[in-house]
Parts: sequence; C-alpha cells; structure tokens
Amino acid sequence: MKIYNTLTRRKEELIPINENELKIYVCGPTVYNYFHIGNARPFVVFDTLRKYLTYRGKSVKFVQNFTDVDDKIINKAREEGITAGEVSEKYIEEYYKDAKALNVDKATAHPKVTENMNEIIAFVSGLIEKGYAYESVGDVYFSARSFKEYGKLSKQNIEDLESGARIEVDDKKQDPLDFALWKAQKLSDELAWESPWGMGRPGWHIECSVMSTKYLGETIDIHAGGQDLTFPHHENEIAQTEAQTGKPFANYWMHNGYITIDNEKMSKSKGNFFTVRDILKDYDGEVIRFFLLSGHYRNPINFSRELMDQAQNALARMQNAKNNLKHLSENSTGNMSEDELKSFEALETYRDKFISAMDDDLNTADAISAVFELIKDINTKTKNGSTIEFAEKCLSLLDELTAVLGLLRETEEDSDDINDEILKLIDERQAARKAKNFARADEIRDILKERGISLEDTPQGIRIIKA
Repeated sequence: MKIYNTLTRRKEELIPINENELKIYVCGPTVYNYFHIGNARPFVVFDTLRKYLTYRGKSVKFVQNFTDVDDKIINKAREEGITAGEVSEKYIEEYYKDAKALNVDKATAHPKVTENMNEIIAFVSGLIEKGYAYESVGDVYFSARSFKEYGKLSKQNIEDLESGARIEVDDKKQDPLDFALWKAQKLSDELAWESPWGMGRPGWHIECSVMSTKYLGETIDIHAGGQDLTFPHHENEIAQTEAQTGKPFANYWMHNGYITIDNEKMSKSKGNFFTVRDILKDYDGEVIRFFLLSGHYRNPINFSRELMDQAQNALARMQNAKNNLKHLSENSTGNMSEDELKSFEALETYRDKFISAMDDDLNTADAISAVFELIKDINTKTKNGSTIEFAEKCLSLLDELTAVLGLLRETEEDSDDINDEILKLIDERQAARKAKNFARADEIRDILKERGISLEDTPQGIRIIKA
C-alpha cells in the first residue's frame, strides 16, 4: 500500500514499524457540541483506513482523543449553567451516537485530556528542563525557534512564518511564534489544575503529543486529521514531541481535504453550517458515509442536497443488488455449474481491482467504482436466476468488499423491521390479491411504498426492495 505523506509531499510505501501491527493516532473532536459534516470526514476516512488495514491482515491500534478542556467548553458551560465536565460528557455520548450512525467503530482508546493531566504536566516540565520551553507569569510557552526543524510539516521556514503571523501583543512571550503549553487560570470558574506554575490548564497542542506517546509509544506509524490541522496544530505537535523524545513523532502524516457547502466555505454566519445530527434527519448515516467516501480523501468535496440525493440513489442500487442475492440464496437450490464456476472466477477479479484502488493512497472513489462493476456483472449473470451456491458466493464477495467501506451493514433493527412489520403486510397483500380484493392490495402497496419498500414478482417468488 502507498499513502501520500504530507511530511514528504509524495506517495510512499506504507512500511509499519512492526510488520503486522500499525499504530495510528487521529485527532478527535472538541466536545462542546454535535460534530459537523466537516468533522465527520476525517472520522469516516480514517475509520475506513483502519477497516482496510484490518482486512489486509494487520493489527491496528487506533487512538482518537476527546478534547474535553477548551475555551468553547467553558463558554458553553456558562451559557447552560452547568459544569464544563457535564458539557463534555454530554457531547461525548452524542458523538458516539452519531459515529455509530456513520458506522465509525470505536477506537482502541478514546483518551480524554482531563484523564491525562499528570502526564501533561510532566511532559511540559520535561520540555522546560531541556531548554525548549519557559515559564512566564504562570503560563508556559514552547520556544518555536529552539526546535531547528520547526515548519517541516507545513513546509514553511521561521522567517516566512514570522512575516505572515498575526502578531498579538503579549508581553509574556519571548517571541510571537511561541505557543502555549500551559495557561494560567484567569477566572475562578475556568477549569484548572495544580501545577508547578500555579493553577492552570494545558494548551491545545500538548494534549495530542502526550496521549499519542502514552498510548502508542514515542514513534507511531500514522498521525492523521483534517487538512486544517497541518498548521499550527500538527506542526506544533511535531516540535514539542520530537524535542521531548529526540525521535521522529510519526512516520506518515495523512490529511483529508476540506468540505464546502454548495461551493462555499462552511460558516455559521452564512447559515450553511450543518451538524451530522441535522443531516441524519433527512438521510441515513450510510448515505452520509457513502457521500464522504465517494471522492478521494485528499481532494476537497462539495456538500449539497443534490449530491446527497445522488449518494442515496447510488447506495440504494448497491443495497438492491445485495437484496437480489439474498433473495436468490433463500429461494434457489443446487451447487454451482461449470459455467457458474468460471463466472465466479471472473467476478473475483473485482476484488483485485478493489484492493488495487485502496492500495493507491486509500482511493475509495475507485474502490466504490470496482464494487459497482462487480454488481453490474453479478446482475447480468443472475438475471435468469442461479444456483444457491453461486448466489451465496456472490453475496459473500459483495459483503466482503462493502464491509471494508463500512457500507451495507445489517442491524437488528433492520431485520426486525422487515420480519415483524413488512412480512405481515406482504402476506396480507398476497391474500388480498388471491381474493381479488385489489383495492386492499393496492392500499397495502402504497403503505409499503411510504415505508421505502417496493415488491417485485420473480420466478423465485416476491422480492422485497428497500429504497
């Protein structure tokens, strides 16, 4: 597999530190609200990377943090009249709900800043001892110039950064490029912890360095996140971590592209800011996931209702292909014929196409195309029916590839919905047609249609199609 490494600006072969294990750290959400569609993209993309690496036989340790110490959380707590801890715990639970809807698996570990305060304080103390950081009136700053390779991820030198910086008047800093590792408490209702520098809390960048090294070790395989984190967040992570350990922080850096809304930058002031919770009112979570994977992860993508409708229709075609095969496998008999054996050997070449696409810098767009080519070929080969063995093997192959993408999952809710409600209506409709009660049969058909269900008569019986 080759992935594009932001650090080197080229595709490189992915060579794990340990042959059969990969250590991946992905920046998680700041938990003060529901996460938006822009946040969702790295969650889905790097969850897919994890699923694919696991599919290819690798053991993956996957860490994604929760930032539960932040000005936004403090402000939300003030607005709602509750504690910052109550705000963050509420939205951590809401994160899990929306992530589940997108079929994003829980990480190996989801560490929180508040649970790692002793380690953070020790890390900051170590940087001061090594001469990379300094205390100033209760704050602690990292000296950007002290780290000779500062700017290597974003490909900027110190002079360029200084000339382009928004210089804020801050008498505490020795240099305007220095960034906070620890912030002194200013107001009594702010989150704060005891430290050698007085009551305070960590700066944003330090948390990921501490949690990554704690849970995955001093050098990891992949560090990932949104493109917007490249500078300053990831740049600062590299500086402080490598200054502390003297070792490379991550061998590969992966960043996904931006999302625009109707070709405009997402912004609350423009009224085009959409949380995943909002979008889930109109679209299934798998539709959102399909949309996010339909373009290459490094390219920008545009979110619009028209494109979401296209994603919904495409996913429905994929689901119908699966339903066709399930119907055949439940209503056919016999082992594969010689022709079917040859046909299935040809179908297996789509697995190679799928793997080739995913090995090329996680090209989910081409991988999805390979799945649709597979579906088209399966439909052609089964249009006049098939043996049960052929149908089951085709279904297994389709499930194998779509599972890597996190699509076409089956939930107990789906099964219960069909078994307990839909089947009764279908049986009643069949009875009404036999009794020539066509008015009732048409009425049931309309009820099913409202629930996203249509029926098709086949030589093997009635086939249920979910929209």
